[in-house]
Amino acid sequence: MKMNDLIIYQIFPLRAFVDETTEHGILEAVEWIPHIKKVGANAIYFSPVFESSEHGYDTKDYRVIDHRLGTNEDFKEVCDKLHEAGIKVILDGVFNHVGREFWAFQDVCEKKWDSAYKDWFYINFDGNSGYDDGFWYEGWEGHYELVKLNLDHPDVKKHLLECVKGWMDEFKIDGLRLDVAYMLNRGFMKELADFVRNEKKDFILIGEMLHGDYNELVNDELLDSVTNYECYKGMYSSCNTHNMHEIGYSINRQFGPEEWTLYKGLPLYNFVDNHDVERIATQLEDKEHLPLIYALMYAMPGIPGIYYGSEWGIEGKKEKGSDNSLRPRIRPEDLVENELTQYIGRLSKIRKAAPALKYGNYIQLAIEPNVLVFEREGEGDRIIAAVNIGDEERVMHFNARAGMGMDLISGEKVDFGGGLRVPPKTALMIRTEDALNRIKEETENQKEKAETNQTEDAVIS
Repeated sequence: MKMNDLIIYQIFPLRAFVDETTEHGILEAVEWIPHIKKVGANAIYFSPVFESSEHGYDTKDYRVIDHRLGTNEDFKEVCDKLHEAGIKVILDGVFNHVGREFWAFQDVCEKKWDSAYKDWFYINFDGNSGYDDGFWYEGWEGHYELVKLNLDHPDVKKHLLECVKGWMDEFKIDGLRLDVAYMLNRGFMKELADFVRNEKKDFILIGEMLHGDYNELVNDELLDSVTNYECYKGMYSSCNTHNMHEIGYSINRQFGPEEWTLYKGLPLYNFVDNHDVERIATQLEDKEHLPLIYALMYAMPGIPGIYYGSEWGIEGKKEKGSDNSLRPRIRPEDLVENELTQYIGRLSKIRKAAPALKYGNYIQLAIEPNVLVFEREGEGDRIIAAVNIGDEERVMHFNARAGMGMDLISGEKVDFGGGLRVPPKTALMIRTEDALNRIKEETENQKEKAETNQTEDAVIS
């Protein structure tokens, strides 16, 4: 499976599957499989699942599934069931830092200078920490509950790679999302990439990138993809300000046909929300924009990502510095399938069957404050996407290079004559008549070939 074939569904297990009554909560993931398949995802990204002190990003032990979720055997069962359903498993690789209860750091706290692990971290024994450890240490971005690992140390790298090998052997994982990849040691990242690809050629590596040049991490030596925060912000902001020029500028800057554009051909990881940001249903001022923002994400270049619960429109807002409302408990019986869920499922089906949306180029055709129209073409397929976030129908004029087409969302024919009519608060994904004819011809040829082969087989037998 190529990177652009992925549709990723993210779950935060330590909140989604855990409450005061659960003992083996991770097993609930098995009950989510029918829902995930209806949404159309073919990969699941689990936020941290290994033993931690609180939220998962403060790791205590990389070798053991968090006791609040269950056991390694439980998680192996979950991964086996997901793989049987054709769903790839991607884990959160939290390698930049560990929690204060991480076993090696605890050894340092106990033995100080005499600890064999003192060089696993950035420690100054001439200072002191806010926890009165008797030494100073570097924390992640000033958060001293998160102890920064020395990823230049050979024993640290050896331990982490052994743990990753264990995950690959025991759980048969298909990939990693690297937490705070933007500040990870590049040498370690290269060793990790070489190691996993030597073990499994098509292993997936996605990095968390908030800013900077994505090309620094997405290349043949390092990662396959990074989080596309630029377009995340552009999508909801464009809707709220009724200014499609913002997201239009970002997508064209990244993927446009001009030589200067930045990321042509790179499978960036797109999303409308995740575990770190407010839910898209909270962010959008007009809730009727919800299906439209998903349509835009599915139509633009890159990999679509869905955050659990947002596919039926739940809200979540950062409150008093806490992310808990962004990461709710959801029991299997609470899974919702509504119009939005069905719409996203439809978008997934369209994308899977549309080479142009997965691998095609990007050309902006027309734009105004409430409307963006662009073309995706490749692999013998051509689709014109249009999104109108306004309250009025708009007629957009551009060279469609076709007289007719079919909207893959509604199934209705579209006439480009006199301009493209885009109804209010509507998204269109129009396969042009040349692509329709080409696909019809290929289908008929394949059918004819199959029938010929069947006849030949019958004669031989």
